[in-house]
Amino acid sequence: MEKTIVDRSLLNSIDEIIERYNCDKHNLLTILQESQGLIPEHYIPEVVAKHIGIRLNMPISKVYDVITFFSALNDRPKGKHVIQLCKSSVCRLNKYQSLRDILERELLIKMGETTEDGSFTLEYSACFGACDVSPAFRIDDKVYGNLTEGKIIEIINDYRGISHG
Repeated sequence: MEKTIVDRSLLNSIDEIIERYNCDKHNLLTILQESQGLIPEHYIPEVVAKHIGIRLNMPISKVYDVITFFSALNDRPKGKHVIQLCKSSVCRLNKYQSLRDILERELLIKMGETTEDGSFTLEYSACFGACDVSPAFRIDDKVYGNLTEGKIIEIINDYRGISHG
């Protein structure tokens, strides 16, 4: 687990989330999701996980059970933009591997890695319901399908803030 410095204002914001759910441990998943949303690197640092465990009066191991079970939660930092490549049966039939190869080449990283500048993390995902435009990927919450190499490069450049010439 990565050591992260967390400031008091973040912990105060997380306390507000916990209090909104009446410090009820049955709301742990929602509390973790909302807390992760406050953290720019899209993950739950160890100090935050411990803080939530203490506030909900539950063992840290139970908090980590939830973090590591749900794919929407992360225990390691992610890039500013998370690119999830669907590798469901439909995307596999439609050769998602070609998208992977283009993304890896353009981002200069492999699946599961984050770009050196922290802008992008590239990872696989289960189906997110874009079979009609397969193969597809999702960046943050936006789905892209019917992709060509040119479209992929254009999308990545848009996120990088590079204008099309």
